[in-house]
Amino acid sequence: MTLKNFDQLLQKYAELIVSAGVNVQEGHTVVLTIDVDQAPLARKITKAAYEKGAKRVILKWGDDKVSRLGFEHQSTETLTDIPDYRIEEMNYIIEQGATRIGIVSNDPDALKGLDGEKIAAAQKASGEAFKPMSQATQANKLSWIVAAAASPEWAAKVFPELNSADEQTDALWEAIFKAVHLYNDDAIQTWEKKDQTLETKAETLNKEQFVALHYTAPGTDLTVGLPKNHRWEGAGSFNSRGERFIANMPTEEVFTAPDANRVDGVVVSTKPLSYAGSVIEGMEFHFENGKVIKVTAEKGEEVIQKLIQQDEGASRLGEVALVPDASPISQSGLTFFNTLFDENASNHLALGSAYAFSLIGGTDMTEEELEKAGLNRSTTHVDFMIGSDQMDIDGIKEDGSRVPVFRKGAWT
Repeated sequence: MTLKNFDQLLQKYAELIVSAGVNVQEGHTVVLTIDVDQAPLARKITKAAYEKGAKRVILKWGDDKVSRLGFEHQSTETLTDIPDYRIEEMNYIIEQGATRIGIVSNDPDALKGLDGEKIAAAQKASGEAFKPMSQATQANKLSWIVAAAASPEWAAKVFPELNSADEQTDALWEAIFKAVHLYNDDAIQTWEKKDQTLETKAETLNKEQFVALHYTAPGTDLTVGLPKNHRWEGAGSFNSRGERFIANMPTEEVFTAPDANRVDGVVVSTKPLSYAGSVIEGMEFHFENGKVIKVTAEKGEEVIQKLIQQDEGASRLGEVALVPDASPISQSGLTFFNTLFDENASNHLALGSAYAFSLIGGTDMTEEELEKAGLNRSTTHVDFMIGSDQMDIDGIKEDGSRVPVFRKGAWT
């Protein structure tokens, strides 16, 4: 690593994640999921969490190469048989109201070329087994954050023009640090201001209570219904203990849940999607009465086809998010091949489960009540990017009148 002051920057990053991100408090149990190659960052996050008063930090290590070996050598039966100890661990984490930190650094093509049927079956089984964790997360029963770390494989995908793995990895670390405002004198204060700005934008949309949004752009003409009493949210959220946290670093979005039964038209993707260890490009979705009735892709079509077949809700939308084309990540000109970043460069939608907190009173509703209110239920949640500097969005009011929300990729 040749990036100037890297160790100090990594320390500052760890403190930002723990303080401004998940807001670790005295007595918290913290669960950190991170790749084995990111051990230096793992140690700094662990230390920062203990210094904030965490009573226990549980490390869950990952490794792309080991994961690939598992898919290569294990049978479908083994991959879909989720051991009891993992279920017990999940239940313990939920019971503890643990604070979850996920650091992503995956190779976008980690599982490229492997048996798609086997991968899809394993993901479906995992989604079903860990559904209680998804539900707790989507209802903000506990604090959580997704942040990123640079790996050589990921960096090579983002910066193929650079000459060496060291140069590529340095460049990706620098891009990550810029995206989370780490170079600012007071990064935590910067995030506090960002939280306030996005919260103000969300509140403006909440007052409107549009019944639908109409998207138009080259190749896109889509109407997305919004449920009654939907709630837009910005960067920050509150967990069930009333503690503020920020779920994504970076973030530039305001988002809510669509009505899963009122989506009609066609929408095309504008950025690649890294999913299931493969990169999917050039997607086109056709919706009717909320459901995907046709999807094509220029690359990775088999993968996206399997995704929408994972369960009934996988072919419907669970999130609608607004991000101006002028966002810093968009203006960087980089495609990150990582949803955490690319979704913050572009308006996006998500297939799969909706967040319960996207409806007033939703966190106190049963799964059946949420579904009746129009919120999609599923074992998956996958964002895909649709925005550009050519996208217009109108908010449709109950009386049929229209309010410009976006013009040419910018807030009106």
